[in-house]
Amino acid sequence: MPPSVLIELEIPTDLEQFRLPAGVQQRLQELLERQDQGTALTPAERQEAEGLINLAELLSLLRLRGQRVAQQNQSDNAIYNEKEKGAKR
Repeated sequence: MPPSVLIELEIPTDLEQFRLPAGVQQRLQELLERQDQGTALTPAERQEAEGLINLAELLSLLRLRGQRVAQQNQSDNAIYNEKEKGAKR
């Protein structure tokens, strides 16, 4: 079995932070539009676009993971609060 690594991240409450900044998103869009129009990208531009796509995908995964954790925390808190109410009766 290959070794595994556990990375703990403090997830900000504002999950919208896990998006490309507007200028970076615009640059990626420009590169993709040029490619879609049949204009060949230079090797450097192709590498830049691939890197930005990988970054955007990573940020999306982090945002989705953060949403899942937030939902789980809300669910756990609701269960805990119900148990506390029952214990006080």
